Amino acid sequence: MNDTNRPLSVLFADVSGSARLHERLVDAEALRAVDRCLKRMERAVEIFGGRIIKTVGDELMAVFDKADEAFQAAMEMQQRVADLPPVSGVKLAIRVGFAHGLVSEKAGRYAGETVNAAAQLSGLAKPGQVLTSLQAQATLSPLYKRSTHDLGSVEARGKSPGMNIFEAVEPDTSTPLAKTAEIADEPNGDNLRGSYLRLRYGGKLVTLNDKKQVIRMGRGAESDIVIHDPRASRNHARIERRGDRVVLIDNSTNGTYVTMSGKPELFLLNEEFVIHGKGLICFADSATNPGCGQCRIRAALIDP
Repeated sequence: MNDTNRPLSVLFADVSGSARLHERLVDAEALRAVDRCLKRMERAVEIFGGRIIKTVGDELMAVFDKADEAFQAAMEMQQRVADLPPVSGVKLAIRVGFAHGLVSEKAGRYAGETVNAAAQLSGLAKPGQVLTSLQAQATLSPLYKRSTHDLGSVEARGKSPGMNIFEAVEPDTSTPLAKTAEIADEPNGDNLRGSYLRLRYGGKLVTLNDKKQVIRMGRGAESDIVIHDPRASRNHARIERRGDRVVLIDNSTNGTYVTMSGKPELFLLNEEFVIHGKGLICFADSATNPGCGQCRIRAALIDP
């Protein structure tokens, strides 16, 4: 079988702290804790369209078609693992590296300088850090490119020269923090004919209609509604139209709390809910908790 060469983003991530965990726990318990991390890392890869190539011990390798996808997956897996509580006093974290360039693929095996660079970047990263290459940084969209910092050449770190490295951090979406989102009961001059649901978040009105049949919500700057709460996931939830129904789908780490039409609050975790009438949606915390971050949406269906 001939080799296939094409541009891909390659990501490596490994769990830091697992050695200390094995010192404090029996092997079976330590392995379960590491496996919990790996499952969250794998989920982040899947959310952003990546393909998991292998997991060996406490390390994961994945590939993506675009550097933006690798960037988003790296941020998501960092958040998901950071949300886990310490195990026997050990706080697990992950080190992530991704690179972009030509990759040779044969029979499911990936090789080449891009693969080597991604593995090297993962090894250079500190716990909780994401590093990327110059080639990957150059192909990122402007928002993500602005979220990288040049750390210089690996030659200064005792490695082979020729690869500049960048630290990738959570995109800065700093705006005046909207605390609530609600459906406007009046059109307020907007042409809402053919609409099925309206969400008002701060001063922003988002409408589900024939042209826009999915509304995405989360911490990620690419979301239709950006949730300004660290407990929310980057790709927390979405609302979509399915035939004559409007469905809320939770895809988060900490869950979504829903109260519709005066009914008791319902907790969703990787589950779906058919929206009916008016209601309240809170992210990662209950609306009954006075200490919650007040990330909430008031929602109401609109007859088409």
